[in-house]
Amino acid sequence: MNKWYYNDEPILCQVFREKISGEDRLLYHIDKKDEGKSIAHLVRRVLKVSASAFSSMKFSGSILVNGTPVHARYTVKDGDVLELIFPNKGGALPFPSPIPLDIVFEDEYLLVINKPAPLPSVRSRGNEETLENRVYFYMREPEDFVFHPVNRLDKGTSGLMVAAKDTHTQQLMQKLLNTGNFVREYLAIVEGILPKEGRVDQAIGKVGAIKRAVMEHGKPASTAFWRLKSNGQRSLVRLRLFTGRTHQIRVHLSSIGHPVVGDFLYGKEDPQLPGRFALHAESIRFKHPLTQQNIHLSAPLPDELEKILNFWPDAKFPFPHPLYR
Repeated sequence: MNKWYYNDEPILCQVFREKISGEDRLLYHIDKKDEGKSIAHLVRRVLKVSASAFSSMKFSGSILVNGTPVHARYTVKDGDVLELIFPNKGGALPFPSPIPLDIVFEDEYLLVINKPAPLPSVRSRGNEETLENRVYFYMREPEDFVFHPVNRLDKGTSGLMVAAKDTHTQQLMQKLLNTGNFVREYLAIVEGILPKEGRVDQAIGKVGAIKRAVMEHGKPASTAFWRLKSNGQRSLVRLRLFTGRTHQIRVHLSSIGHPVVGDFLYGKEDPQLPGRFALHAESIRFKHPLTQQNIHLSAPLPDELEKILNFWPDAKFPFPHPLYR
């Protein structure tokens, strides 16, 4: 039984995958502090299950106490065992790819991978190689495999990407996105000389099926940047996301006249970077929602981006930037 935390107090929980049905199940052992509380309170407030998942459970008989289905208003007593069955979202299995993963962190709940580029994060149409295929192979090709990405990176972006090992952990982690408990910072080489620091607060909306643009009636988006280095024509910048819109960094930098080097959608392609652009998810900091551990991870620039900087005079600079150590 695993020790989780709620309001800094340990609670006993277990998450496991039912091999026959492929469903994720969560067991929560009730003690005296929970006696008399409703299922709804425990599921939403203590276990922090999403509203959509809870609604699905209520109408599918997937909430059980001591093995018997119960209503959301049911009140528990000391010694009860609450069981939640998450809906199975699995479909056709991916093909296994034996290409090794660059794993930066792993525990029984999470996997943090340094994704190369160009490589799509998840499967779409066709039989393209993706990070999902490599994770499937790494996890030993389970029959009930479901990929649970927490954050996603574009095909042409390298760097740190978090994946959960079960539905509940994925939901807990996604609630942390774009909060002070989940901080993502990127490094980018951009065209032109940016100011020493700044922040772009511009709404982003769709332009067709793929492309995005700054627009008045789009969704709010905010990106901060700090210039680390310049060679007179290009700048190396550190960026922090405060929201998580599709292509946010690429759109914001292009909107202020400094597109990411090699960005074939919002700038222009660079022959030095076939299939990718000069954007790298360099660091992630988050508070683990189950163990309460403070996690701080970083991944150095890949060789193809370092080579660009090697042509700059005095191209040495610290990682991470002193402001964020």
